[in-house]
Formats: sequence, C-alpha cells, structure tokens
Amino acid sequence: MIALRDGAGICRLIAASPFHAAALRSVAALVLPDWWIGAGFVRNLVWDHLHGFGAPTRLADVDVIWFDPLRGTAEIDDALTAKLGTTWPEAPWSVKNQARMRERNGDSAYPSSIDAMRHWPETATAVAVTLAADGTLDLAAPFGTDDLLAMLVRPTPHFRHRTGDYIARQSSKNWRAMWPQLRDVAA
Repeated sequence: MIALRDGAGICRLIAASPFHAAALRSVAALVLPDWWIGAGFVRNLVWDHLHGFGAPTRLADVDVIWFDPLRGTAEIDDALTAKLGTTWPEAPWSVKNQARMRERNGDSAYPSSIDAMRHWPETATAVAVTLAADGTLDLAAPFGTDDLLAMLVRPTPHFRHRTGDYIARQSSKNWRAMWPQLRDVAA
C-alpha cells in the first residue's frame, strides 16, 4: 500500500494507476501550455485509496486545464476534448482553458492555471497533476494537500463568501455517500 503523507505520495499513487498514467500521456501529447489534470482525477483516487476501495470510483469527467490567453475560446476547448476522446476514449474528457474561465466565473483575470485553481470550490479539489517532459509527475495544490489527505471538505477562500453556491454544490455531489469517512466543514 502506498503511504500518502504528502504530494510525493500522491504522485506515486497516480503513477501506479494505469488509467491515470495513460490519461496523463494522452494529454501530454497535445503539448498544451500550462496543462494539468485536476479535481476528481486526483481527489477521487486519493479518497478511494484512503477508504481502501478495490475498484476506483467512476469519474464524471476528467478535468484537463490549460492556460493560453491567446486561444481562449470554447470552440478550441471543444476541439481538444473531441481529440482526446478520439485518441483515448476510455476517459470522459473535459478540457477548459483557464484563461477564459474567469469570464464564466465573474473573476478577475487569472495569470495561470494554478492561480485559476485558487478559485475552485473546495481545498481538497484544488489539486492537479501534470506529466513533465522528463516523465516525472508534478503536483499543484495551491492550498496544500492536508485537507485532501485528511478527507476534509471545506471551501476555498474564494468560495467562503459564496455560501449558497457552495452548499448547493456539496448537496449535488453527495460525496459522503461515496466516501463515508469524509468530514465536512461548513461554508
């Protein structure tokens, strides 16, 4: 069993998953700037592991984020999503250029994918991984990995003032039914 004490342990867990490794290679082949796969792609694997599940929890989508302010259109993201679906159809892909997501979210411009993650709803979800050119995995977690590893669900600072949105999201996700050891911190 892989010990999960920090980001290095999370990277070892991801590297040991054939599904995750193949997804990372598929996205790396697109050669996108500032790209990462995040949210449930990392979170679910960690929580499944901590719960001792033998089979992975089904992913609603595989969130690919990237950053390029010169190519910030939904059409480009849709084309990339379609290309990944053709290249490796085993994953339910969702590609979003974070340079355009600030408009949808009503935020100031993000300077990078990692900054965009600071605007995601939960600290345990604001985590992503990328495959570096040398084949190593890099983990981004703007709020650290403590909440993820402690199975603690709490809003990011950006969502603390959006209580209604946060509570509605938590209700719709129903994560406690999937991972009963989770602990919630009220918005």
